[in-house]
Amino acid sequence: MTPEDTPLAARPAPAPAAGTRHLDDFAVGERFVSRGATLTEAQILDFAWQWDPQPFHLDAEAAADWGFGGLIASGFQTLLVGFRLFYQENVWNAASLGSPGLDEIRFLRPVRPGDTIHTEAEVLEVRPSRSKVDRGSLRMRYEVVNQAGEPVLSFVAIQILRRRVEGA
Repeated sequence: MTPEDTPLAARPAPAPAAGTRHLDDFAVGERFVSRGATLTEAQILDFAWQWDPQPFHLDAEAAADWGFGGLIASGFQTLLVGFRLFYQENVWNAASLGSPGLDEIRFLRPVRPGDTIHTEAEVLEVRPSRSKVDRGSLRMRYEVVNQAGEPVLSFVAIQILRRRVEGA
């Protein structure tokens, strides 16, 4: 069994309570899974009208003409819902100082009305800052997965987190 396959409960050191974790509490290979959310047709249409009004996000017939076989959610909506699902797990929320960006965003499969998605995340890198002792960066790979277990979106995010530093 590799570290990536080891359940959190089987790891030697107990993890701090959700939301109280700081940069120093994470280990490369550690994995997290969020709860799921089902996207409705109304949510997909509402998001598309406001933010991504491409025809295949607004009209099932247009989506069929584009080769999608029906209405699909915007990839941006999938990204935002996937991030929200992870954030609601309260893994690093109390220590978060924001993010300088996302890398390697890939829209892998369409998300359709009625699909239930969840987010899976893996720690890729834990790096204390050289110039600011009270913080560091956490690189995580995220996959948003549908009810069939198929990845629909993936990205790498860099999160700036507070460290557990005396006097800081």
